[in-house]
Amino acid sequence: MKYTQLGRTGLKVSRIVLGTMNFGPFTEEAESHTIMDAALGAGINFFDTANVYGWGENKGRTEEIIGSWFAKGGGRRDKVVLGTKVYANMAASDNAWPNHDKLSAKNIRRAVDASLKRLGTDYIDLYQFHHIDRDTPVEEIWQAIDVLVQQGKILYAGSSNFPGWKIAQMNETARRLGSFGLVSEQCLYNLEERRAEMEVIPAAQEYGLGVIPWSPLQGGLLGGIIKKEAEGGRRAGRAAEALNDAAARARIQAYEDLLDKHGLEPGEVALAWLLTRPGVTGPIVGPRTADQLTSALRAVELELSEELLASLDEIFPGTGPSPEAFAW
Repeated sequence: MKYTQLGRTGLKVSRIVLGTMNFGPFTEEAESHTIMDAALGAGINFFDTANVYGWGENKGRTEEIIGSWFAKGGGRRDKVVLGTKVYANMAASDNAWPNHDKLSAKNIRRAVDASLKRLGTDYIDLYQFHHIDRDTPVEEIWQAIDVLVQQGKILYAGSSNFPGWKIAQMNETARRLGSFGLVSEQCLYNLEERRAEMEVIPAAQEYGLGVIPWSPLQGGLLGGIIKKEAEGGRRAGRAAEALNDAAARARIQAYEDLLDKHGLEPGEVALAWLLTRPGVTGPIVGPRTADQLTSALRAVELELSEELLASLDEIFPGTGPSPEAFAW
């Protein structure tokens, strides 16, 4: 496994991030433990989750599954760089009391203690803001985070789904207050969806944040969906809906044809492409089975030629960074 540093921290993390969103809703606890053991055995040390994962009546279930895996011992917790998130309304319905969601100091304090209990640990390596909160002053957020760092409950703070301007605002405020600031940004980024290149990734690079792309296969769209469809696979979800657009289908067909010519698997190439991108720490993969994890691991060792990278840019040209992306 290849490793890199997480942004401007001293943490060494694997270039593949194990996403756990499927643990609970789609993958039972025993299989989830098997996947985590396989990931750790393969050298993946960066695990990502969120307090809301489990969804619906089972919000928090995913953190509980990770906690029961840690409880097996064997140095599991010490070997893992653990990231979780805060923001969501954790009530079973949307009828929560005020201050039971978002990024108020009150909710951050409540949420971190609840996550620590579910995870069965006394600290979180990377505590991430799942979305921006337009109501809570940035100064209040950093005051709450600084207290958690001083208490030893978290090591670093990161963001998720933040626009470039918010990354700048958060870190400029942190600088003024003497806080450490954000160290990472989780963003939607893949071959098909490259808008993060305009402002989010440049902002992350400017402030020394690691970039952790989520949905690297665009919900399966980049995982060989047309070929699977031709082989009798079931069409479902957003990826299948995207193929109803003629232009999108043409791009994906060209993508699959190109990789078929090179004897490469689409999903592995999509992951490997992200590992070539400036500023990227590592993409999040969310396997439902151990076999899916094995496929993701192969992407780390896959070397993409300059010719292939140029061909991918022709199919998925992206927007380019700002301000050039806005040029007339």
